[in-house]
Amino acid sequence: MITVSEATAHAGALKRLSDEGVSIWLDDLSRRRIESGNLAGLVATRNVVGVTTNPSIFQAAIGSGAGYEEQLADLAVRGVTVDEAVRMMTTADVRAAADVLRPVYDATGGRDGRVSIEVDPRLAHDTRATVAEARQLAWLVDRPNVMIKIPATRAGLPAIMEVIGAGISVNVTLIFSLERYREVMDAYLAGLEKAQAAGHDLSAIHSVASFFVSRVDAEIDKRLTLLGTREALALKGRAALANARLAYEAYEQVFAGARWQALGGARANRQRPLWASTGVKDPAYKDTLYVDELVAPGTVNTMPEATLNAVADHGDVQGDTVSGGYAQARADLAAVERLGIAYDEVVRQLEDEGVAKFEVAWQELLDAVTKSLNSKGVDAV
Repeated sequence: MITVSEATAHAGALKRLSDEGVSIWLDDLSRRRIESGNLAGLVATRNVVGVTTNPSIFQAAIGSGAGYEEQLADLAVRGVTVDEAVRMMTTADVRAAADVLRPVYDATGGRDGRVSIEVDPRLAHDTRATVAEARQLAWLVDRPNVMIKIPATRAGLPAIMEVIGAGISVNVTLIFSLERYREVMDAYLAGLEKAQAAGHDLSAIHSVASFFVSRVDAEIDKRLTLLGTREALALKGRAALANARLAYEAYEQVFAGARWQALGGARANRQRPLWASTGVKDPAYKDTLYVDELVAPGTVNTMPEATLNAVADHGDVQGDTVSGGYAQARADLAAVERLGIAYDEVVRQLEDEGVAKFEVAWQELLDAVTKSLNSKGVDAV
């Protein structure tokens, strides 16, 4: 049993995080989470003000079939394609989650209360198809608080501009490098300028830029361990935080510039940095590392439930842990480079792997749904 004082203490760390200007989003979604009231409970008791999804999350939720049996049976009777079936199920979940979060959306003027859904990962290198898919998803979900996730690939950048230009809110995902992050912000500003020229209300367009964290440490730490020197081992667990902190510095610079000032004067919203992949992968590290050490105003931290609960239980939120750490961050990344670990090569590899992992998860989801449809006596196309 959790006592009242313990419950208050648990809520305290998450409230302090919110008070520091960090929006807490849940990195997970399933039909059972919605229908059981769990999501609404997290909003009420865990300061959760948004939800993110990705192909891996849907693969885990729908692949099990739990909670989707009735809809799968109906889709099978209709003889839909497997791609249509998957989209009907995923957009239904996002629509329902958006309804749960609608009061948050209204209370924050659209800043939070958001639910993200990703374009088909197989389109990551096709600009035109990504734009078409983004429009379709926005239409299918049909909720003002949906965000369409577009990967920050080379082909994704012009898609981001076009979709923002159409007045659709976007969550840019799979950002690993500082250079690509600056390109993402540029695409967002170009999209706002396009939207303004088309007569869209800029105040209604929101965006976040999902900068991935733990995967950077996972790859660089592996290389540092192989080197095995005292200097190399001393740098473990520092690259990801350094990378994220320098991303926040870039955010501060871009959104203090003249180009932004003109758009801000037209009531546009800043594209907030979102810390993604914040679940710790190395058990040697504190499980709240990528939350405690990435506290900064105007950011979002999207957490798997295990990380959310860990922060509630023993998070150490001590104010802004990002601003002012830029010199040390540059020194840490420079030290990694001096050991022969090429930053550009690492982040390029992580982007390629990120897209590939989502493609695999999506195919596994398609395969699982195909099997379910076929088991009900209908051949999935």
